[in-house]
Amino acid sequence: MSSSTQTHARTSLALTRRLRRLRQSETLRAMVRETRLSPAMFVLPLFVCEGKGVRREVESMPGVHQLSVDEAVKEALAAKADGVKSVLLFGLPDQKDDIGSAAYDPEAPVQSAIRAIKRAAPDVLVVTDVCLCEYTDHGHCGIVMDEEIVNDATVEQLVRAAVSHAAAGADIVAPSDMMDGRVGAIRRALDERGFEKVAIMSYAAKYCSAFYGPFRDAAGSAPKFGDRRTHQMDPANGREALREVEQDIAEGADIVMVKPALAYLDVIARVKDTFGYPTAAYQVSGEYAMLKAAARNGWIDEPRAMLECLTSIHRAGADIIITYYAREAARALRT
Repeated sequence: MSSSTQTHARTSLALTRRLRRLRQSETLRAMVRETRLSPAMFVLPLFVCEGKGVRREVESMPGVHQLSVDEAVKEALAAKADGVKSVLLFGLPDQKDDIGSAAYDPEAPVQSAIRAIKRAAPDVLVVTDVCLCEYTDHGHCGIVMDEEIVNDATVEQLVRAAVSHAAAGADIVAPSDMMDGRVGAIRRALDERGFEKVAIMSYAAKYCSAFYGPFRDAAGSAPKFGDRRTHQMDPANGREALREVEQDIAEGADIVMVKPALAYLDVIARVKDTFGYPTAAYQVSGEYAMLKAAARNGWIDEPRAMLECLTSIHRAGADIIITYYAREAARALRT
């Protein structure tokens, strides 16, 4: 027996457990796969603007468009055909002011889109972003006094917006502003007005991230001065996220969210492990745009990278994934 054969024999005797055995074919790999994506967990963000027949691509987000209400309905129906039955609406009003009053205008793009989507496809789940940054002329998430966002006055405006979304037929309202106490105030207002069935998906741990840049192109929500560090979370903090989530759950949140997703997989895991609550994660515009840019340069295999990123978010603990890739991913999962 040669020395190499003897070495192989000794190794074979030593390895009673061979982890590669279950990786030998796609069928076998699929059988033991721990994390399985499904279109049912995806939520597709839509940016709804004024007008008719508008479908304007966002330069920094290839494949993402600003849509008039009629086009948003078409996109929601197309997503449903792909297996994605949940959308998240953001509004782009023509007129803005310093208090974001268009956020609760019953004829604004979001409210109009809720009604139109529900007429066309009642089984599509409509989630609405509740924030003022798209509606204020200064681009901040609330009412500004002396260049500072005033918390409680902002919450009053957020309540008005959330109630108007519920009145239009939204299934879930999603406050994204990070003001203290807004979940409880919205819950009380919804219940008092007979909207107790409308759920709240709270952006509970939303970080002041560098990955939001392309979104601000899409939503026209870049602040004209300063930044959002006084209300969005410091990226260095993990334990604080647990306090934020705990508070929002106590105030009545039905679903809690971590945003962004990929740079905060550890936070997603800690939130899920600590609370066991329905947990969402937002694969944000910068995460999407990076993959698109790398793919366009031929640096990555986009379909594989897309599914790998989404799988990592679900593996970390997210039950719900908000992603601009929702339709592409759903189609890829069918093949």
